Amino acid sequence: MEYYTADIAGRKEDLPVLKIGENLKIAFFNLHGAQELTEYCAKKLAEKIKKTGAEVVITAESKGLQLAHCIARELGHKYYAVARKSKKLYMQDGISATVKSITTAGEQTLYLSKHDADLIKGKKLAIVDDVISTGGSLSGLEALAAQENAEIVCKAFVLAEGDAAERDDVIYLGKIPLL
Repeated sequence: MEYYTADIAGRKEDLPVLKIGENLKIAFFNLHGAQELTEYCAKKLAEKIKKTGAEVVITAESKGLQLAHCIARELGHKYYAVARKSKKLYMQDGISATVKSITTAGEQTLYLSKHDADLIKGKKLAIVDDVISTGGSLSGLEALAAQENAEIVCKAFVLAEGDAAERDDVIYLGKIPLL
C-alpha cells in the first residue's frame, strides 16, 4: 500500500493513498476510532477557534462528529450542532441544504434538526470538519447557517486538500495534496 506522510501541526501521520476516480487519488484521513489523534487535533483547533468568539460549533456527519465533540468540550460549550446526511424521523421541523462533495458520489443533502437549527439561530458559529477539499460540505453548512441568520466566525479543518490550502477564509492544521 502507498502512503502519504502528512504534517498535522507538527505531528506526522501516514495516510493511506486511495484511488477515488479514474485519475484521482487522495491521502485518506480518518478520525473514526482514532481517539488520541482526535484529541490532539481538537486541542490545536480549539486554540485557534477560541480567539474568534464562536458560541456554537457545527459540523457535518460523520467524520467531523468526534472532532466537533472534543472541540466543543475544549471551548466549554454545552452543545454542538450536527448536520446529518439523511433525514431522521425526529427531524420533521428541521432545515436542509443540498451540496456536492468530492468524497460523495452525486449531490447530498445536509439536514439540521429543529433542536440544532434553534441552537445556531443568530449565533456566532465555528464550522469544523476533518478535511476541506472542494468546499462542497462547507457550502452546505454555510447555507444552513444563512437560513438561521447565524454568523460564521470561523471555518476550521484538520487538513486542507489540494487547492483548498490556498483559501484565505479557512484555518487548518496541515495540507495534503490531491494525487
